[in-house]
Amino acid sequence: MSVTNPFDAQAFLKSVTHQPGVYRMYDKNEVVIYVGKAKDLHKRLTSYFRTTVDREKTRVLVTHICHIDTTITHSETEALVLEHTYIKKYQPRYNVSLRDDKSYPYILLTNHAHPQLTSIRNKKRKGQYFGPYPSGSAVRESLHLMQKLFPVRQCEDSYYQNRSRPCLQFQLKRCLGPCVPMDSPQEYQQQVELAALFLKGKNADVINQLVIRMEQASKTLNFEAAARLRDQVQALRTIQEQQYVTSDFGDMDIIGFAFKHGVACVHLLFVREGKVFGSRSYFPKVPADTDIAEIIQAFLLQYYLNQEAHQAIPKEVVLAELPDDEVIIAESLSAIAGRNIKLTAPKRGDKTKFLKLAQTNADAALVSKIALKSTVLNRFKALERELKFDHKIARMECFDISHTGGEQTVASCVVFNRDGPNKAEYRKFNISGITGGDDYAAMAQVLERRFKQAKDVDKIPDILFIDGGKGQMTQAEAVLKKYADNFTEKMPKIIGIAKGVTRKAGLETLILSGAIADNPDTEFYLPSDSPALHLVQHIRDESHRFAITGHRARRDKTKKTSALESIAGVGPKRRQGLLKHMGGLQQLRRASLEEIAKVPGISLDLAEKIYDSLHQ
Repeated sequence: MSVTNPFDAQAFLKSVTHQPGVYRMYDKNEVVIYVGKAKDLHKRLTSYFRTTVDREKTRVLVTHICHIDTTITHSETEALVLEHTYIKKYQPRYNVSLRDDKSYPYILLTNHAHPQLTSIRNKKRKGQYFGPYPSGSAVRESLHLMQKLFPVRQCEDSYYQNRSRPCLQFQLKRCLGPCVPMDSPQEYQQQVELAALFLKGKNADVINQLVIRMEQASKTLNFEAAARLRDQVQALRTIQEQQYVTSDFGDMDIIGFAFKHGVACVHLLFVREGKVFGSRSYFPKVPADTDIAEIIQAFLLQYYLNQEAHQAIPKEVVLAELPDDEVIIAESLSAIAGRNIKLTAPKRGDKTKFLKLAQTNADAALVSKIALKSTVLNRFKALERELKFDHKIARMECFDISHTGGEQTVASCVVFNRDGPNKAEYRKFNISGITGGDDYAAMAQVLERRFKQAKDVDKIPDILFIDGGKGQMTQAEAVLKKYADNFTEKMPKIIGIAKGVTRKAGLETLILSGAIADNPDTEFYLPSDSPALHLVQHIRDESHRFAITGHRARRDKTKKTSALESIAGVGPKRRQGLLKHMGGLQQLRRASLEEIAKVPGISLDLAEKIYDSLHQ
């Protein structure tokens, strides 16, 4: 069916099956604008094209439909899972969408002879995993606490394997020093086992074991060990007293919900082993005129059917009201988790206290979000007035360059819309093939890579900020002129942000480029209390932060990468053989070409490559 013709709903509905399945609705550009599931596809799709449709959202959606695809499934439960997959893949504009692709952090207790406690997001290493935790800060706080309670190493393996004597953590009695021979290796293993029990929430078992060991140490007159165990018990009991929000309900997720002015907040309260484990607020994208029941159901599906969350589904999910498809959702979650999962909506009892706590947090987070959104919107309007824009600023981009002495240069591109930073659109660019420290060439390269394929009008910024003076702006002007054919519908305004002589915030010089329109550049200043200036400073600081973060990551990766890894033909076995034969990388650097060629498995041609690479 050609998408240029009006959609013939009656003809389409004659061929639609009554079986369960999923449907996708497309607009004139063949873009998926809505995904839904149905127990009876014919009955559900017919409801969209009745003469009287109650909901405004549905009436607007129908006017954009040019094509519909259906996929038949064996059951409604299978349709539910497929619907989630399609929503995540296509991000349709008329679906409620949970835009949260971050992986969850865990605490890992490795499988080494001397296990390490560390944080991790991808479950690729072997060991015991604890979590997931609601945020990275929650993991860092937990590890900091663990270091005080249990003297188990938290250092990286590379650091641990190269120690010849104990580090400062040993002196502070926060590690038993397994990197060097220990007086009692069994003590380290015991501390590892206690740490694992503590992370599982079995604080009472940990204290009981420590008390027994303390009494045994006293009986054998080992008073120093007994005193150390006593201090550990006291610290654990203090932690227990601080866990004031507790219950006997085991593992639960409590969901609070708030909705106002078109903004929705879902606050998730994690309860594990009867203790509040942490919380997190989510702000799903909500199309206009979406009812509350649809938002809650969409959140449940997209959050818990997320592959990363499969292992984190608790035994019970507590809500203020149950969704319409409660039974199907519970069955789907139970099938994924491999155990029975309940959805409950308590009206009295202790669980309502947790529900009230989650609701209070959701209300507070929503108020904060709306206030922030209002502030950002006011700043956008102020900038429009200052620049005399005759239309709304929908998108702004800012570019910055970061490097250390010209090495590992990274460029950042940050994106702001009328809601503030749009972090899903942020991009980092590794810069190569230029003279080290040439910021002009770096800026030209990143802008060319960004705009040479800029065909989508919605992705073209209204304002292009360049963190720098006229030199960097000249590069931006040249690139936009070079790809002028990509900007027939919208040409970005280029604004340079130059720091003042004192380089203090509030004294920035803004340079409005006139080169695109054959006008002279215009320098202007904004008052230090101007909301427009605050917006410019925000996007500039964000691009600076993002560039530095990318540069540091690239620099750290280079530090951890062996100089041999970039040489073609030198794999892990040959690297190991070279280093073992020569006695290390420094000795290999000092070796002559003939000496390298004598290493077993290294030909003369390969030896030349290695020698040239190490002596560039």
